[in-house]
Parts: sequence; structure tokens; C-alpha cells
Amino acid sequence: MPPSQRPGHMDVSNTIDVSQPEGVRVAVRDILTRCYGDLDQFAVIDQMFEDFARLYEGDYPGYHGCDISYHNMQHVLDVTLAMARLIDGYEQTRDEEPTLGPCRALAGVCCALFHDSGYIRKRRDTRHDNGAAYTRVHVSRSARFLAEYLPTVGLTSLTGLCAVLVHFTGYERNPDTIKVPSKADRTLGALLGTADLIAQMADAQYPEKCRDHLYEEFRAGGIAGEGSAPDQVRFHSPQHLLESTPQFMRTAVHERLEGFFDHAYRYAAVHFGGDNLYMDAVCANCLRLEAMLAENPATAEYAGGDARHG
Repeated sequence: MPPSQRPGHMDVSNTIDVSQPEGVRVAVRDILTRCYGDLDQFAVIDQMFEDFARLYEGDYPGYHGCDISYHNMQHVLDVTLAMARLIDGYEQTRDEEPTLGPCRALAGVCCALFHDSGYIRKRRDTRHDNGAAYTRVHVSRSARFLAEYLPTVGLTSLTGLCAVLVHFTGYERNPDTIKVPSKADRTLGALLGTADLIAQMADAQYPEKCRDHLYEEFRAGGIAGEGSAPDQVRFHSPQHLLESTPQFMRTAVHERLEGFFDHAYRYAAVHFGGDNLYMDAVCANCLRLEAMLAENPATAEYAGGDARHG
């Protein structure tokens, strides 16, 4: 189903409402159970989803709720579902490659679920009135949140790995320079970075969300619009961001998905039994966006602008 024909709250298969934690929780546990068996260690997933919902709704101790509209609850749930699907596809086709195993799979799901926690403001924060102010440092803040959170749910052993893996979703580090303990851990990082990109670029309302929501986050984060430092401005208007997005998508596919992450998106096709619903939706969104821009060409030309949506 083309993204434009899919309700905005539904995943790429049009079967799971990614705006609601419960449906995604059930789907993720079902995927991991089919992949590894019904293991006791997966019971903590229920607690993680409950804590995630509390964090984003403003009920988690010490934190405000999510107050941004692009990197929001739906985005994170979409990424987490994609991560579980990629793990499943990898484990089915790994051949000579090392297995991830249930422990790493759990770490991957946890990283996906809290990969944008760095956008959530602490209640004692008196410097900022919006989480988007942390745009440029949100990945490092997410790593700190994971380091503090995991011991509270009995996952102290995953703290070091998760605090490193979450950087595969960001742009402040070259993925090739991120040091991980093993080849399997690097594969897990590639799956995580892939899930973050394909879930958002395949979103049914991706072009509209870039224009209407992502630009405002960038503006609040000091990298777009008036009031930003001249050497940090990437986008001058929502239209400028929209114009930059097709090139961002092509670059993301070529440099990150196929380069740094070694075509890890191919495992989605294995999970779905043949069709890669994510990449099909990414291509459809790019074509739709280019058609939108052709119908409404910009009135002015802008220089540069590398849309980075981590």
C-alpha cells in the first residue's frame, strides 16, 4: 500500500497502530518469541514499554513529557517495531554470520525504545522550554538516560553496550569509528541505525512531517530560521527543508543504509516473506515529495542544507 493511502498512525504493513505502545509491545514480544522462544528474560520488555509510555506522557519521575512533534512517541514506536523486524530477518538469514542471540536482541529493542529519550527535558531544567533545544546533543543525552535507566529494570549488564549502540542513530559520530566489543554488536548497531532511518522515511506522512514538524524542531534547536548562529543555519524555511529532503533521502540510502550499515535494510524483506515494505515506502515517499515540489516550486534558491533526521 502506497504511503499516501495508509492512515498516518499505521505501520508500513498497515496492521499495527504505531501511535499506541500496547500494540507495538505485543508485536515486538511476539517477534522475539518466534525468533528465540518464550524466554523469561523478555518479560522485562513489558516494563520497558510501560516506562517508555510514562516518560513520553510526563508521568516518569523527574521528567517532563515529550513536547516535540516529530521525534515523538509514534516515531519511537515505529523505530522499535522496525528494529524487532530487522533482528528477526537477520537471524533467519545470517548463514556464516554470528547470531545476535536473545540478550543482544533485548539490548537492541531497549536502545530503539529509548534512542530519542535525550529530547525529554528534566523537570529541574530551567534553561529550555522545549526538548528540541537538545537537537544537537540528544544522542549523548539518550546514552546517559540509558545508563541510568537500565539498572532500574535489572539490566545493568547491558548498560555499557546500549550507551554505545545508541550512537548509531546519530550523526555526531562516523558509524565506522564507534567502538563495539564484537562483530555481532556492530551488526546490532547497523540494524538500529537502519531502523531509525527506514521507519521515519517510510512514514505515511513523512513529507508533511518534515515541513510541519521537523523544521520547528530544527528552529528550536538553533539550526534553522532566524535567530540561529549564521554558521549553524542549515534551513531558512520549511520550504527549504522540504526541498532538501529528496537529496537527504538519496544520501541516507547510499551513504548510511548501503554504506555504513551494509544494506541491513534487506532483512526487512526476509521478515515480511519477500517484499521490503519499508524500502518500497521510502521510494514512494521520495517520488511523492518530488511531485509535490514540482507542483509548488520554490520562489527562491537556497544554498546547501543537509537534512539530518536522527
